[in-house]
Amino acid sequence: MEALLAADFWIGLFKIVWINIILSGDNAVVIALAARGLPAHQQRKAIVFGSGAAVVLRIALTVVAARLMQLPFVEIIGGLLLLWIGVGLLREDDSADDADRQTARTGMMAAIRTILLADLVMSLDNVIAVAAAARGDMLLLILGLAISIPLVVFGSTLMIRLMDRFPVIVTLGAALIGWVAGETTTGDAVLAALAEATPWIHYAAAATGALLVVVTGKALQARANRSAAA
Repeated sequence: MEALLAADFWIGLFKIVWINIILSGDNAVVIALAARGLPAHQQRKAIVFGSGAAVVLRIALTVVAARLMQLPFVEIIGGLLLLWIGVGLLREDDSADDADRQTARTGMMAAIRTILLADLVMSLDNVIAVAAAARGDMLLLILGLAISIPLVVFGSTLMIRLMDRFPVIVTLGAALIGWVAGETTTGDAVLAALAEATPWIHYAAAATGALLVVVTGKALQARANRSAAA
């Protein structure tokens, strides 16, 4: 109880919430893309369950994040996973008709799995900042991340509405996932020397990831549409 009254506790809590507001923008885009194809009554469930489970995952990940980031090929594998997720979300965007969008539990569980996987990869570096703000205080860590849930939920819900109104945001969102994938790949311990010797490779890889997701996703989407028309 005394810890809750200490000024350091509330300063740390504010730091964690603020860090999540700043760093969770790309996560909100992924959540919105994953839940967008669901029926309206399932979108909120997928967002809430996916965000809640992702926060629990972040808490567990924070404990091992510093060591995990030092392992070779972890971020390269994570970047490749993000590329796959980005292409899949963009490919599925317009390929499903209204009947397909009425898939009930299976569609929602698939969306939650996508949210969890993407959040796991995209949060590897974020959780280190959160862990630093918590300074080993698990109560502070849990409270800070739990308070972040409604912020991510609100951001994801707003993104879904914007995507329905401005479809180009879907493509931009997929490009953002590709950008983060490229950044994640070059941050791997195996490529540390190369990244230090050629600083521009960070942006080149990010731009390549964004372009790769959009071009591949659109090509697969067009092929699916042609198959459906035939």
